[in-house]
Amino acid sequence: MLTCQAPGIEEYAESKTQSPCALLNELQRETHQKMRVPQMLTGPLEGTFLRLMAASISAKSILEVGMFTGYSALSMAEGLPADGKLVTLEIEPEHIAMAKKYFERSEHGKKIEVIEGPALDSLKKLKGPFDLVFIDADKENYINYYEDILPKVRPGGVILVDNVLWGGKVLDPQSTSDRAVCAFNDHVCKDDRVDRVLLTVRDGVFFLRKK
Repeated sequence: MLTCQAPGIEEYAESKTQSPCALLNELQRETHQKMRVPQMLTGPLEGTFLRLMAASISAKSILEVGMFTGYSALSMAEGLPADGKLVTLEIEPEHIAMAKKYFERSEHGKKIEVIEGPALDSLKKLKGPFDLVFIDADKENYINYYEDILPKVRPGGVILVDNVLWGGKVLDPQSTSDRAVCAFNDHVCKDDRVDRVLLTVRDGVFFLRKK
């Protein structure tokens, strides 16, 4: 059995990871109290990973596809310099309303621009170049998002794609979403424009570096 599957291992990892700020903890609690699918929240382990990734590559321009209630956006914004910018795309007004409430309370919120609407439409209006991209939206469009975004990422830039293990369903895909995630993973594996590693962080994160 893989170590990452052992009961309690994620809690252990979180206990050894730098704690998020109090505002992110509050956002996590409210998301679990008020949202129908709170499991969509990035959470402290992956959120800290995203923040450190932004800081480690000295990102100044970040794109996020799929914001939910803003935990991941706010985490990455913390890793940006004062003059950095994060553009995040979200279609659900309810999610945007909660996220903006927390952005307004954070010193890093001024770095974040929220664009409401279907992500594929919004992407057509964005030029880049982006240093870091985080994709965490509808799985059926993962390949479309990736192909639209890759030309807008600078050489050496990083794309992180969430949920690529899809709760283990990639091993026996049944639904449309299952097959979409599998198709995306296969698509990336054939793409010589990027270097890649699939990380078993939470529900799987594809770490892609543009050549």
